[in-house]
Amino acid sequence: MDKPSEKSLEKIRKFVASCATKGGTSMHPNPAVTEAVIQGLAAHVDAFGKPLCPCNFYTDKNAEVKLRRWICACDEMQIYKYCHCLLFVREDGLPITEYLPEDHEGKKTYGTVTDPTPERGRPLRHLAKKS
Repeated sequence: MDKPSEKSLEKIRKFVASCATKGGTSMHPNPAVTEAVIQGLAAHVDAFGKPLCPCNFYTDKNAEVKLRRWICACDEMQIYKYCHCLLFVREDGLPITEYLPEDHEGKKTYGTVTDPTPERGRPLRHLAKKS
């Protein structure tokens, strides 16, 4: 992945901070994790015009951009408040898994991690699969 422009980095840093505040999450407590994801999102802004999640493998990134499900804040974040990149987490660095379906890999990996701010985030919660 190419090094992102300063303009895109600045834009993504503001966007990420805003998403964390609105969603009631924190950025990962390890700055290296946060910075790696921000770099990937900014590089995708430069390449595709959208912050496509850098933590997935895509056979066709342009097609994924059109589908929008992995544009940050991705569908999983907006429905379940779960960030598989670990960019948006609780203050202790754990991803929120409370709302995930029981068979989701996040819940299998981390168990049930409760949401410290259930009144915030999840604008698409109505799309959640019923367990």
